[in-house]
Amino acid sequence: MLLHRSVSVLHFCTPKLLPQFKPSFASFVNDASSPAGVRLFCLNQPRLRHVRAYGTASERTDGDTFFAEEGVSWTSIGVSDKVAQALTDAGIQRPSLVQAACIPSILSGKDVVVAAETGSGKTHGYLVPLIDKLCQEHDSGNAVSDENSTPPRIIFLVLCPNVMLCEQVVRMANSIRNSSGQPLLTVATVGGQLGWPVKEPDIMVSTPAGLLNNIEPEKYRRLKFLRAVKYVVFDEADMLLCGSFQNQIIRLINMLRFDEKSLSRAKKSAPEKAMDLIDDPMLHNDPFDEEDMEAENNSEGEEDSEDDAVISDLPEETEAGFVQRKDRREWWKARKIYDRSKQYVFVAATLPVNGKKTAGALLKRMFPEANWVTGNYLHYHNPRMEQKWIEVSVDTQVDALINAVKEGSRSEMLDNGVDVSRTMVFANTIEAAEAVVKILSTAGIECYCYHKNCSFDEREKALVDFQEKGGIFVCTDAAARGIDIPNVSHVIQADFATSAVDFLHRIGRTARAGKFGRVTSLYTESNRDLVSTVRQAGELGQPVETAFSRKRGFKNKIKKQRRLSNAEESVRE
Repeated sequence: MLLHRSVSVLHFCTPKLLPQFKPSFASFVNDASSPAGVRLFCLNQPRLRHVRAYGTASERTDGDTFFAEEGVSWTSIGVSDKVAQALTDAGIQRPSLVQAACIPSILSGKDVVVAAETGSGKTHGYLVPLIDKLCQEHDSGNAVSDENSTPPRIIFLVLCPNVMLCEQVVRMANSIRNSSGQPLLTVATVGGQLGWPVKEPDIMVSTPAGLLNNIEPEKYRRLKFLRAVKYVVFDEADMLLCGSFQNQIIRLINMLRFDEKSLSRAKKSAPEKAMDLIDDPMLHNDPFDEEDMEAENNSEGEEDSEDDAVISDLPEETEAGFVQRKDRREWWKARKIYDRSKQYVFVAATLPVNGKKTAGALLKRMFPEANWVTGNYLHYHNPRMEQKWIEVSVDTQVDALINAVKEGSRSEMLDNGVDVSRTMVFANTIEAAEAVVKILSTAGIECYCYHKNCSFDEREKALVDFQEKGGIFVCTDAAARGIDIPNVSHVIQADFATSAVDFLHRIGRTARAGKFGRVTSLYTESNRDLVSTVRQAGELGQPVETAFSRKRGFKNKIKKQRRLSNAEESVRE
């Protein structure tokens, strides 16, 4: 968005910089450096929704878009009395619509994909059933164990794209406590400065890189860890399965699946004897060191040819002795038929499925038997959200921003029963966020700043202060995903989002957990057509992603429009 104001008023720009302004709030910064085969689940479709290829949470008849029906309790959807009581003690009296839909599916042991709108309760949607299952595993293991034996180690692994989200998951897991006030299970983050825990917790939460850095150098640790992991959750799955995270996630999935196959083979060859870790082939012959081992997410025909190449490249001799290549070939050929010993859960607030390279399409190929559970408003406008659209120009944009911030700070704006107001202001770049902070500070409005150039301690302090004291929180999209800040009453887009994913995650910071919220979007003439399409999608009950192409495609479209416009002007001249 183009930001400009009189130099005599804001003193942010010098005259020689004026012609260099770009359409962004960053203009105020002097220093720019600063399916087929998919199982259906709960097929009650909302009134305005098109029928999708997978199931949705049931829509309530009384208009409530967050909580499940009055008669639906934690125990009625399969949660044990022990965990249900812990949830009640934590103030979570009953499940949300999404939780009521996904918890039974996760408790069944199936692989599950949970794709639901922001603020619908997805984190508890996977924590509750998997904590319940692990507690029951512990109880049954302790009941049959004697003094000379200990039950096998079971780990519940959660993978998140960043450390802040990891810490949030840890806090939410720790909030589920027993009658003595102790967490039902031990939980900790892995990686970073903390390193590998001396005593492994029941729930391990990590970023992909943090986990790989700790298990790859130590083969025995890796094998022991992979064997212990029984439940795996990929939080913000669409982000983890794309971009820079994709190779790390595919590698981890291949490791986990190979462990499943190795254990299955061992049980079939010697069912009366459990495999000793020292005899496991993964310890002595590491197929994941081979560059060609990308297999599991490709088509079956491609898998066969790639596996042949991998087998041919494997060494004839391992540390454990000689292994016949024929035996290894038979083992790889049998990889598609094995007993499952791990459960995979993928969670996302945005999950595109169109296109071969999208996260949704990748999941359909890799986990064709997974149960899909979707929220009623996945990729749609939230009916609890009031949206305001303001077109701004060079002369009006600063005043519009300041007015929107002041309007959001009025506690009477929304009846959410909170003592303080919280407003989040989004900008597209770090420079733009810094510029917004300068604008608001000049107008006498104090605010917090949150972006990737801030240190971890600075970001954490800003989040804590914002949660406790309220106020104005200026940020980039680094704060748009996963971070749960209760009672955000107002979201302002100082720069209009460039993709459907960013748009949905930004506005999803408000109107969460059954509350109401407001979104104010400032946009310029260059965004007018896009905004019109987004608004029309809301009015017609269509998914928002139809208004956007992918970021690169959208930018190319804008460039094309500008070229055509310039060409027309040249012809007129």
